[in-house]
Amino acid sequence: MVGRGDRAEGLPPGARDLDAKLAAALERVGQALRTELRQRARRQGLTPTQAQIVLRLSHDPAPRRRVGSLAAEFDVSQPTLSDAVAVLLRKELVERRPDPTDARAQTLWLTRRGAAAARELASWDEAVRAQLTGVPRADKEDALVLLLDLIAGLYETGVVSVARTCVTCRFLRRRVGPEASVQHHCALLDMPLSRGDLRVDCPEHESAA
Repeated sequence: MVGRGDRAEGLPPGARDLDAKLAAALERVGQALRTELRQRARRQGLTPTQAQIVLRLSHDPAPRRRVGSLAAEFDVSQPTLSDAVAVLLRKELVERRPDPTDARAQTLWLTRRGAAAARELASWDEAVRAQLTGVPRADKEDALVLLLDLIAGLYETGVVSVARTCVTCRFLRRRVGPEASVQHHCALLDMPLSRGDLRVDCPEHESAA
């Protein structure tokens, strides 16, 4: 009879490594999200990158609407981003406008047709969010903090090129100690932040580095 310990010895390398399991689980969720985005983008006749651009332009402030900024955001080369933008221009989903802060630069804005496409794309992650609906709030807050700290670490080591999270912002004042509903404080807005209030993408973000 084979015991549990003997069966464990037959597991592939890393199967008993919790960090490896977490990385594998994140990759699996990322794959699901990529599939969702690809399917929703296809309905609009777009590639995933084109769909990401449309979604970003639906809410990003002007300084982040330049081709170079969007390329850094999606971690792709500027020529690759420019090719995607060229298609969106031909489809009349976006238009170019002078940058109000730099006369030499141009920014990208959604047309009326582009705004309609953005509304159709807005719920692209609904399948994943549906799975999160029944998860206890405390568990989701723990997961959010873990993921934000992971993003911060990857940003510090250069794996992630852009991070506008609360935990990478110079305005965040962390509070340590026993669990509490309010743990942090935003010095810019002068307001307390619960763990669930921490942002993944803040328009007022200024890097702490």
